[in-house]
Amino acid sequence: MMKFPLSAVTCALRSAFLCMGVLIPAIALLGGEANPAAPATESRWFKGNLHTHSLWSDGDDYPEMVADWYKREGYHFLAISDHNRLQQGERWFPLRPPTVSSGEIVQRGGGEVLEKYLSRFGPDWVKLRERDERKEVRLQPLAEYRSLLEEPGRFLMIPSEEITSSWKRPKTDVAPEMGGPVHINLINPRDLVTPAEGDNALNVMQRTIDAALAQRVKTGQPMFPHINHPNFVWGITAEELMQLHGAQFFEVYNGHASVRNTGDAAHLGTEEMWDAILTRRLAELHLPPMFGLGVDDSHHYHSFMIGRSNPGRGWIMVRARHLTAESLVAAMEAGDFYASSGVTLTEVRRSGRELALEIQAEPGVTYVTKFIGTRTNYDPTSQIIPPPAGEAGAKTLPHRRYSKDVGTVFAEVSGVNVTYTLEGDELYVRAKVISSKPKPNASIVGEVECAWTQPLVNTPK
Repeated sequence: MMKFPLSAVTCALRSAFLCMGVLIPAIALLGGEANPAAPATESRWFKGNLHTHSLWSDGDDYPEMVADWYKREGYHFLAISDHNRLQQGERWFPLRPPTVSSGEIVQRGGGEVLEKYLSRFGPDWVKLRERDERKEVRLQPLAEYRSLLEEPGRFLMIPSEEITSSWKRPKTDVAPEMGGPVHINLINPRDLVTPAEGDNALNVMQRTIDAALAQRVKTGQPMFPHINHPNFVWGITAEELMQLHGAQFFEVYNGHASVRNTGDAAHLGTEEMWDAILTRRLAELHLPPMFGLGVDDSHHYHSFMIGRSNPGRGWIMVRARHLTAESLVAAMEAGDFYASSGVTLTEVRRSGRELALEIQAEPGVTYVTKFIGTRTNYDPTSQIIPPPAGEAGAKTLPHRRYSKDVGTVFAEVSGVNVTYTLEGDELYVRAKVISSKPKPNASIVGEVECAWTQPLVNTPK
C-alpha cells in the first residue's frame, strides 16, 4: 500500500497547537484514543447540516431561502458550502432567458424562484439591476443575510467552503489516463482555501488538509476539514482515506443522488470503507479513528424526488454546551455526535467499555441496532476487486475487498434501549440503527431511516 509520510506542516502544527492552546485535540493530528463523550449535563442536542449549496455556486436557490428552509424545518445550524468560494464580497447573478430541460422550464434564480424570494424577504431586501440589457440579482453575502435568520440558541449560520479539486494522472504506455474528483468541506474558515493539484487523491487531500489546519493555527479560529462523498465518480479509495493525517471526518451518508453510498459490485460502500479505514488506522497505521458524517449535499430546492439532490435527507446531531461554532467544533472533535437519515437518539454513551443508545421511538416503527467492529485477531488480507465483465480501461483506482473479519456484526439487538459492552478483543465498535420506516424523499429506492454512532475505541489496560 502506498505510504504517505507525516507532512512537515502537520508536524509543525503539533507544536503550534501546544504553544497557542488552540482548541483541537491531539487525536486530530497525531493519533491516540478519542476523548470520551461529554456528559449530558449542561449540554443539549443540536441538529445541523454541513454540506449545502446555493446560487453562489451550483445550487438552485438564494442562500437566504436555503437557510430559511432549514430553520423552518427545525435545524439549529447550517453551513452553506459553495464550490471554491466563500459567500463574501459583491456578486451579481445574471438572470438568463428560460430554457427547457427534460420537459421542464428552467431559469436559475428567475421566474417563480425570484418571485418566492421577493415574497419572502421583500423588495427592500432583494436587490435588482439592469446591466447590458440583462437583469441581475445581487447575491447577499453571509455577513449581511445571517442577521435575518440567526437567533441565539436557536439557529446559527457557519461559514464553509467546498474545496473542489481533482487528481489527474497522464496516460502512459501501460495505463490509461486516470483521474477523479476530490471534494473537501472546510467548516468555519476565515479565508478561502484554493484547490490543490496532484496525480493521486491522497496527495490532493493531504495538501488541502494541511492548508486548512495551517489557517487554523494562523488565525486561532476553530475549524476543520471533512472529506466529501468518496464514491462520487469513484474518486477516492479507502486506502487513500486511511492514510490521511489531520483528517478526522468523512461523509458516511450523503443524500446527493449520484454519490453511490452503497457502492456496487466493483466498489465498496461508504460503510464498508469506514470499517476498513478504522481497522487499519487503529491496528496498523497507528492513527486516530475517523468519524462519520451525515449530510444532504443539497442543490435542488424546488422539485423533491429521487434523482434530485434535495435538502432534509442527512444530518448530524451534535451534543454541545452552546450553539456556537466553537462549541460545536469542540464537541465534534470529541466524537460527541451522531449521523442520521431519520432516526433520533435521545442518548448516546461512548465511555469506558460501553456503547449504549436510547432511541426515540415512533408509533408503529421497529428498530434493530447492529453493533459493528473488528477484533484484534482479524484476517488482514485483501484483494483488488476486478471490474465487471466487459468493462476495461477504468479511469479511477480499483477498490479492495477486505476479509469478513473487517466490519463484522458483533451483535444485533431489537428495541429502543440497547447496549454493547466490550469483551476485550475488539479494536472498536460502532452502532448502526436501522428502522422499519421508509425514508421520505429517499435518495435511492427502498431506503429506510437510519442512524450511525461514532466508534468506541477499545483502549487496552
